[in-house]
Amino acid sequence: MAARGGARLPLGVVYDTGALIAAEVNDRRMWALHARAMQRGVLPIVPAGCVVEAWRGGRQTNVSRLLDGCEIEPLAADPAKRAGALRRTVADAIGPIDATVVESAVRRGAAVVTSDRSDIEQLATAARRRVQIIDV
Repeated sequence: MAARGGARLPLGVVYDTGALIAAEVNDRRMWALHARAMQRGVLPIVPAGCVVEAWRGGRQTNVSRLLDGCEIEPLAADPAKRAGALRRTVADAIGPIDATVVESAVRRGAAVVTSDRSDIEQLATAARRRVQIIDV
């Protein structure tokens, strides 16, 4: 299920690396989505691997501000195994961090905020689950 622009947020939302990068460059759509989540009492989830991919050192004020309003999800063994099994079913070009994003979204019944719709769609299809994708 696709969502663009003024998308309705589901009960939960997972941000991928692209969402963090959008916040860093002060993307208005990203900040509007985040503000709506906060207003609705939705605590966005950010898999820890996304922080690894987006963090470049220094202050990164915008990313820090976004992360202050999120739950950073550590990668535990069972979700890591599920993400690994999921990744095995798609093209090698799709990274393990994207697999952790989709695993988290599927487990929670949450949407994914991403700048990489194609990879997220492929992983969601492989998981045989419908995942709402919100583009930034």
